[in-house]
Amino acid sequence: MAKREKKAPKGPKVQGYIAGAGEIVEQDVGDTLRKNFMPYAMSVILSRALPEIDGLKPSQRKLLYTMYKMGLLTGGRTKSANIVGQTMKLNPHGDAAIYDTMVRLSRGYEALLHPYVDSKGNFGKAYSRDMAWAAPRYTEAKLDGICREFFGDIDRDTVDFADNYDSTMLEPQLLPASFPTILVNACSGIAVGMACNICSFNLAEVCRTAIALMRNPDADLFETLQAPDFPGGGQLIFDRAQMEKIYNTGRGSFRVRSKYSFDKSANCIDVTQIPPSTNVEIIVERIIELSKQNKLREVADVRDETDLEGLKITIDLKRGTDPEKLMQKLFKLTTLEDSFSCNFNILVGGAPRVMGVRELLEEWTAFRVECVRRRTYFDLQKKREKLHLLKGLAAILLDIDKAIKIVRETAEEAEVVPNLMIGFGIDQPQAEYVAEIRLRHLNREYILKRTEETTQLEEDIQELEGILGSKSKIQQIIIHELEEVAKKYGQPRRTILLYAGELQEDAVIEEIPDYPVHLFFTREGYFKKITPQSLRMSGEHKLKEGDQLVQTAEATNNSELLFFSDRCQVYKQRGSDFDDGKTSVLGDYIPAKVQMEEGERAFYMAYTLNFSGYMLFVFENGKAAKVELSAYQTKTNRKKLISAYSDKSPIVAILQLPEDREVLLTASSGRMLLFHTGQIAPKSTKNTQGVQAMNLKKGQRVVSAVPYEEGMLANPSRYKKKLPTLGALSTEAGEQIEFS
Repeated sequence: MAKREKKAPKGPKVQGYIAGAGEIVEQDVGDTLRKNFMPYAMSVILSRALPEIDGLKPSQRKLLYTMYKMGLLTGGRTKSANIVGQTMKLNPHGDAAIYDTMVRLSRGYEALLHPYVDSKGNFGKAYSRDMAWAAPRYTEAKLDGICREFFGDIDRDTVDFADNYDSTMLEPQLLPASFPTILVNACSGIAVGMACNICSFNLAEVCRTAIALMRNPDADLFETLQAPDFPGGGQLIFDRAQMEKIYNTGRGSFRVRSKYSFDKSANCIDVTQIPPSTNVEIIVERIIELSKQNKLREVADVRDETDLEGLKITIDLKRGTDPEKLMQKLFKLTTLEDSFSCNFNILVGGAPRVMGVRELLEEWTAFRVECVRRRTYFDLQKKREKLHLLKGLAAILLDIDKAIKIVRETAEEAEVVPNLMIGFGIDQPQAEYVAEIRLRHLNREYILKRTEETTQLEEDIQELEGILGSKSKIQQIIIHELEEVAKKYGQPRRTILLYAGELQEDAVIEEIPDYPVHLFFTREGYFKKITPQSLRMSGEHKLKEGDQLVQTAEATNNSELLFFSDRCQVYKQRGSDFDDGKTSVLGDYIPAKVQMEEGERAFYMAYTLNFSGYMLFVFENGKAAKVELSAYQTKTNRKKLISAYSDKSPIVAILQLPEDREVLLTASSGRMLLFHTGQIAPKSTKNTQGVQAMNLKKGQRVVSAVPYEEGMLANPSRYKKKLPTLGALSTEAGEQIEFS
């Protein structure tokens, strides 16, 4: 295969084929991305994922406009399949995508505060993942009444129109919404490199806020716009500082809590409203999972009892359970309380912008001012045209017989209009209008009635011209329309407010049963937790070949366990994190259980309830460090602590000391040192190097450190020295301490 000789472009290269040529050429990756990916990204941003100032994405706008042209604003419902088919004239992305869009705009789906589609049939539910909607052939729909605020002015040149994808019909670029729909109904979308997530607000509050800002640009938004309002209700935890951030920047988050009631007779909790960011199945599955993990011992059963009357999750309680405390626990552990993250990113003038509520309402006001101005200019032109025609009609009032004579005596039809223009001194449109009058209307009464409109038209024209010349008059029109919308469609708030400063949120204390247990730790890093009853009934321990028990302890199920590794790290667990075991099993392999790093080994286990006492670290260089066990206690539930002990010298032994005691060190030279740990000052720094306990000659090292027990040495006083010291050579039989 011959290669084309070509100067290599700068930048990363990829190989590709020339179509039909069979040649391999080098292409610049940057050029390829710019030519192929950038147009796609811009298309997703501008024509698919982000809403515009009318509050609609392109797919939603195409659907609603198609339904309007089908006469579904005033007529009866029609099959959804019919609507989907008609919409494909504007939106050729497949019937499934169009129907999904209709579902999410419908009243039955319950995702919007003010739905745009009046639906009949099964349209699913926004709060349920598994409640699927029926196929479009089974459901019916029409436009909801609130859509009159979209289409009331659309035929009066309020917005621009453009060709559809195949240039067979026109579609609006925006819909002239008479209220700020962008804030009234929630909207979310993910584009390429950006996204939007707009929460919904109460319609009446939004209208009042828009009016207040038109009258006073510096108005306090919180006087008219309390907080977001969701179709599913719930309880919003109001924090003024957080909400101000959202109002000012368009970004931020707040928490929404479920609404519930306690049925004392049935001893159960009924959840009837949940946050908008979750669904029934997620909540139920999470409660079941927590119950299996023994973290919700108060719950006897949980079930989804959602029916035609609405959402309902029933949680049966065990006897003696405090429902308020349980709900506080559920708010912490499940999405019964969840956060809503805001990102008010919308398209304005063909460019994405993240705006706060104030700026967004100002942009909507500017958009609506332009719509009203264009509508007024359209009405003005129509009235001017009609007035001009009526003035021509008034001209023939002076001599109707003359007009009839001119028409009768004109030989050719094409000459009628020119002859009327000459005979009465009127222009062509006026003459055309006169010529089209029916014979039955050529009487003085008809002409007088028509010309009586002239005075009214002149007054209307003067008023419209005054509106066009006054921004304040246009704003008054918008204010009046907003007041009418709020009065007609306004509803009480569904989401109630809970003020963050007034909430008493108790820390969730996990109730874990406490009982005696025996702990076993092996040289290879295996761990077993066995109850006394099970231990009495068991035989010998099952161990991995070559392994042996190195630590045994009596503790409780709530004990804190510290597993020290050979890489100066400690991993924290609780006894309750391990299942009760038996001697007949190997137990839990700690490096895998606590997710140690590859090749890391666990070699010592400490246990405690209150982090009292000390940890003693003995190093090969003869140093010993005594660290307060409380140094390993953390306020947060951290599972891994680095720098658990010093790495300046290899570790020989780690000993847990509930209180100071004697420890016996043995060096490679055979010397021994018996010292009391009270001679070493405790440190709160975990990786302290400690103090020199045993002096060593060159090439020597400490090889063993064990707690001293009575009888281990025949003459213990021989090995007790003031630190630091070389220790003493062992000369008596039985004083050789085994070490490894």
